[in-house]
Amino acid sequence: MEMFVNCNTSGLATYAPALDILRVQHLYRRLGFSASHEQISQGVGQTANTLVDNLVDQALNSPTIAAPEWANWTNADYPADDDLRRQLFRTQAEEFAISYGEQMLANNLRDRLSFFWSNHVVTQKSIYDCNAFLYEYIDCLQRNALGNFRTLISEVGLTSAMLYYLDGAFNNGNNPNENYARELYELFTLGDGNGYTEEDIVETAKALTGYVERGEVGCTKVTFRADRFDEGPKTIFGQTGNWGYDDVIDILFTQRANEIAYFICKKLYEFFVHPDSQDATGNADVIINGLANTFVSNNFEIAPVLRQLFKSEHFFDEEAIGVIIKSPVDLYFNFAKEMNFSYDSGFVQNMLDASALIGQQVFEPVDVAGWQRDRQWINTNYIIGRWLTMEVFIDLMFQADQELFRTVAMDLVGPADSNTSNPEIVVRALVNKFTPKGLLTEQDFENAMDAFKIDDVPENYYSPDYIDDGLSLWMLAVSMEAPIQVYTLLRYLSRQPEFQLK
Repeated sequence: MEMFVNCNTSGLATYAPALDILRVQHLYRRLGFSASHEQISQGVGQTANTLVDNLVDQALNSPTIAAPEWANWTNADYPADDDLRRQLFRTQAEEFAISYGEQMLANNLRDRLSFFWSNHVVTQKSIYDCNAFLYEYIDCLQRNALGNFRTLISEVGLTSAMLYYLDGAFNNGNNPNENYARELYELFTLGDGNGYTEEDIVETAKALTGYVERGEVGCTKVTFRADRFDEGPKTIFGQTGNWGYDDVIDILFTQRANEIAYFICKKLYEFFVHPDSQDATGNADVIINGLANTFVSNNFEIAPVLRQLFKSEHFFDEEAIGVIIKSPVDLYFNFAKEMNFSYDSGFVQNMLDASALIGQQVFEPVDVAGWQRDRQWINTNYIIGRWLTMEVFIDLMFQADQELFRTVAMDLVGPADSNTSNPEIVVRALVNKFTPKGLLTEQDFENAMDAFKIDDVPENYYSPDYIDDGLSLWMLAVSMEAPIQVYTLLRYLSRQPEFQLK
């Protein structure tokens, strides 16, 4: 697969022209998990200003997952029998994962962002192993996904999931644990070695002591114990005092505002625009600095940064389209949305399970640094897994609703061509829907045509000159072979390099 170099020289000025279908599809693939043809069509002709504001506003007003009945359960609420306890525990976790997957599939920027933050302020459920802690953590990410980054960092550090995962729950005043202090700076706010010293980490760890009240082993929310807090003076970024948790956040965001803003905006840029922010022209750095200025001037509110980025000429530039490799979750979720498939909870669970098989298990990033994304999704094992699992999902959709495949094609070609006997019109429309910028060469397109023209339909049936009772013998809207032809083409496309991109 060709690896793209970032050659985008456009700026942060608002993209002025009415959005065409290519750019609306691009917007929905990046801001959410793609969209149906109907939703894309509604966006065509709108301005970036209007459509982006609508999507950001929807995300800001989107309700979080309702608290499950077990949201505050402790060990005492589970059955005493170990087997029954583990079975109930697994069932709860699976149901919650499905609920979260369904919220992501609702195509809302809020949960594109909450999932992004789960790979930034990382925890691993296998480490803290408590459903109530998982709910508290995800609720924190959802509530703050497009809110204030400072608030997000402040709140997530006191979730029991994080306190257990990075050893805050064992950070006693007489024996400080530096794990969370280190990752707070290195991974969550500043970047590796950027603007802090080892002494800052040591002193910060002392200021974060005291959140060690764990109650019984297991699902008991971690709280503060004043007698386990280090009451001595600490010097952090040159500021000396008897600092505690809130003071650390205040000092960090006051003394290192510019460093935080650049680090986070760079990460947002690489996630939403292009994986390579170190481009040859240096223009990506100009864009990131512009976003960072917006971040600081808006007191670390996330939404203004996203509005500026997603409305920009830079975001809609041709060089930004089709240059990010789909994550496993993208791979399946995008396709389900683009097919407008009526999925149920079992299908969502199947997609989540398949994602885990090829390297992306929801709630379980690979380590504290998270999934490294993009090129890391493609290796010998994973690419074969991507091909095989995508074919399974295409098969499942076809078994569930064969006529859906005809409907998708008819929607894409439009009413004027719904009775077309020209296979090129159909293949072109499907290729343009399911790949971000089409196939690379004309020969690649001819190969797709060959895949569509199954042996059951003689070549001359497509010719408008081949008439039976005044009609061509093959027509998209009526020919019984059309659904399986679309199905066969989609199976072929799912193995193409362009299909792996968004």
